[in-house]
Amino acid sequence: MKLFYGDIFPKIKINEEEQQHITKVLRIKEGEEIYLTDGLGNLAFGTLKVEGKKASLDVIEIKEKQTEFSPKLHIAIAPTKNIDRIEFFIEKATEMGISEITLINTEKTERKNLNIDKLRKQSIAASKQSLRFHFPIVNDLTKFSDFIKTLNPETTFVAHCHENLERMDLTTIQNSNLQELTFLIGPEGDFSEREIQMLADNNIKAVSLGQQRLRTETAGVFVAAWNYSLM
Repeated sequence: MKLFYGDIFPKIKINEEEQQHITKVLRIKEGEEIYLTDGLGNLAFGTLKVEGKKASLDVIEIKEKQTEFSPKLHIAIAPTKNIDRIEFFIEKATEMGISEITLINTEKTERKNLNIDKLRKQSIAASKQSLRFHFPIVNDLTKFSDFIKTLNPETTFVAHCHENLERMDLTTIQNSNLQELTFLIGPEGDFSEREIQMLADNNIKAVSLGQQRLRTETAGVFVAAWNYSLM
C-alpha cells in the first residue's frame, strides 16, 4: 500500500509536501493506485493524476472512520537533552499505536526549546510508514503543574524510580479493562519529590516498569509496547 497524507473532507487534496515527494522523489507514475488519509481515520483510494509538479487523486472509493486503536494511550514525557532520543521515542511509539503525546516541562527538564512542527512531521512519517489512518496528537511543551490539572486519576499513572514509594505492577492495569490510559514519564534524573507529592495529592497512582532503571525514552517505548500488546 502506498499511503500519503492530505485532506479527505470537504475536498480531497494531497498535502503539498507529499505532492513533491510523489513527483520528485518517488516518481510514481500517473495511473498508479495510491491511498490517501487525513490522519483522522478517513481513507481514500484511487489512481494518481500528475500535472507538472502537481499530484492529485482520481478517487475510486472513500472509507470513513476506520477503526481506532484501543485502548487509547496518552504518554506525557519530558523531552531529553539529546533531542534524537525523544525523536526516537515519538517514531517508535507512533508505530505502536499511541494516540497522544504531550511534552512536559518538569523541574529537571533540561531541554526547554523544541521544534514541535518537526516532531509532528516525524510522527506523520511514522504513521504512514506503519499504515496508520489515525495520527497521534503531538502537543506543545506544557508545564507539569498545568498538565496535572487536566488528569483523570482513574486512568492516569506515573512511572518513576523512587523505590521508597509504593508502586503498582503493570499487570494490575492490564486486567482493569480501561479504554483510555495516560502515563507520565519523567526526565533524566526523574521527577522531583515535590512533583511526586503533587501527583499523589491528585490521586495519581505510581507504577513500576520492572527492576531495571530505564532511560526516559526507553521507558516511553516500553509503555507504548506494553499497550500495543493489549490491542
